[in-house]
Amino acid sequence: MIRTLAAALCVFVVTTTVGAAEERQRLGYGRLSTNDVFGDGEDRWQTGSYASSRAWGPGWAGQLPTAPGRLLELRFNARVTAPDNVVTPAPGDRPFAGASSLGLHTHHRWGETQVSLGGDMVATGKQTGLDDIHAAIHGLVGADEPSAAVRNTQIGSEFHPTLVLEMGRDLDLGGNARLRPFVEVRAGLETLVRAGADMTIGDVGRGEFLVRAPVTGHRYRVIRQPRRGTSFVLGGDVARVHDSALLPAAAGLRARDTRSRMRAGVFMQGRKGRGLFYGLTWLGKEFRGQGEGQLTGSLRLTIPF
Repeated sequence: MIRTLAAALCVFVVTTTVGAAEERQRLGYGRLSTNDVFGDGEDRWQTGSYASSRAWGPGWAGQLPTAPGRLLELRFNARVTAPDNVVTPAPGDRPFAGASSLGLHTHHRWGETQVSLGGDMVATGKQTGLDDIHAAIHGLVGADEPSAAVRNTQIGSEFHPTLVLEMGRDLDLGGNARLRPFVEVRAGLETLVRAGADMTIGDVGRGEFLVRAPVTGHRYRVIRQPRRGTSFVLGGDVARVHDSALLPAAAGLRARDTRSRMRAGVFMQGRKGRGLFYGLTWLGKEFRGQGEGQLTGSLRLTIPF
């Protein structure tokens, strides 16, 4: 029922944004790479992910438009989750899973509230080729490659239409600090409701268009302003989880009812558009039997040529 609703809403988003079509230009591009090697140095659970976004619209005036369908974001995400030991996993550990998605999202203001609504088509399993990429990278760096048994028992090849809705509001705390509380609903690959907040100290990111990475919750810059300086970000959120296709009950797994994240990072903007973002995220336990949380690192390096 939930997946059927998600599919219907995905179609609604596409038809709405196409119906609102007008002359658009490319406004920006953003990406963020995340890996636990950048964090705690392990290779497990939420081991790696990549998020990228391209934005189109009639223009950018430092804030979201007031009508949906004007500012469009084409979003691509990929992630790999894996057991703690990719050669001989312990009984009850999560299976290997690759997931990649392509989606269309629209962003607008509703009064002082920022609204993001969109649909993603998520592919899982061997059809994504992410197990081959994971094994090839590990082979290059001399790390353990997933065993044949792990790859043969990975999440199956399926498609999951997924709805994503986020609503947030910027609150000025004075000086160069601002707080953005938000709520998020996801229905599809994982179905959950999440609430949290992000605080930014610094001017980098002000008047820009930022998008949230699904695994860590870090927001990455898509439409940027030529403002030099440094900004620090702190954030966290808690989710109520309904179900997860990445943790199938048929395999004897049970997703934890709640899921928490805490994050911190720094944006640096220099001359000629050069920039850097580095962030850390503590991810709480996601399934019954997971012994501890994990620390991941996220990186974005911008060097114009």
